[in-house]
Amino acid sequence: MKRNEKSDIVSYVKEMIQDSSAVYLTDYSGITVAEIDQVRNDFRREGVKYKVFKNTLFKRALQETGKFDKLADHLVGMTGYVFASSQNPVAPAKIIKKYFDNTQKLSLKACYIESQYFDGSKLNELATLPSKQEIIAGILSSLNSPISGVVGTVNAVMRDLVSVVDQISKREAA
Repeated sequence: MKRNEKSDIVSYVKEMIQDSSAVYLTDYSGITVAEIDQVRNDFRREGVKYKVFKNTLFKRALQETGKFDKLADHLVGMTGYVFASSQNPVAPAKIIKKYFDNTQKLSLKACYIESQYFDGSKLNELATLPSKQEIIAGILSSLNSPISGVVGTVNAVMRDLVSVVDQISKREAA
C-alpha cells in the first residue's frame, strides 16, 4: 500500500471516529464471508457502519483525533470496527451479543459510548441498555401517567357524587 493510500485511509478513519458517538472493536477471527455479510446487513439496518482497517492505520487515526485513546490497547489480531451514531449507540452491542451467543464468534474487544470506555467483558450489560427510542417512550409514558391518574381520580369523584345525588333523590322520593 502506498503512502498516499495510507494517509487517505487514516483521514477516512478520523472522519468516521469524529462522526461517531460510539466505536466498538470486535474480533472477527473464524467468521466466514457469508456470516460477516449477514452481520454487516444487521448493522446496516440499524444505521451502523462496520469496517475493517489495518490496526496500525486505525491506531494512527486515534492518535490524530485524540478520542477513544484506550482502544489502542486492543488493536491486536483480526479487528473489525463498528461506528454508531448518536441515534442508537447501543445497537451494535445488541447485534454483537446476539451473534456471539449464536455462534461464539465476533466477540467484543472494547468500545467507547460517548466518552465512556467499556472492555469486552461488559457486553451483556451494554446489550441490555435501552435504545434512545425506548428511553424516550419511557419518559413520555411516565409523563402521561400522572395525567391519566388525575383523569381517573376526577372521574371517580364525579361517579361518587352522581351516586350520592342519586341515592338522596331516591330517599326523598320514598
